[in-house]
Amino acid sequence: MRAALFRAAGQRVPLVEIITGKGSGKLRTRVLAMLRQPHVKKLYRRVETAPGNDGVVLVHLR
Repeated sequence: MRAALFRAAGQRVPLVEIITGKGSGKLRTRVLAMLRQPHVKKLYRRVETAPGNDGVVLVHLR
């Protein structure tokens, strides 16, 4: 996932959707923890949940 974010940032993709599913929430927690790492945090402006779908994390890249 980290490599995909760096690749998307290098290609100037404006939005990345990460599908975590609607299970117990453990995968979503791990994804959000990875996104909080300082070297990854420099890549994006904001992170949000898709409207109407809690199983998707939207990452708005710089």
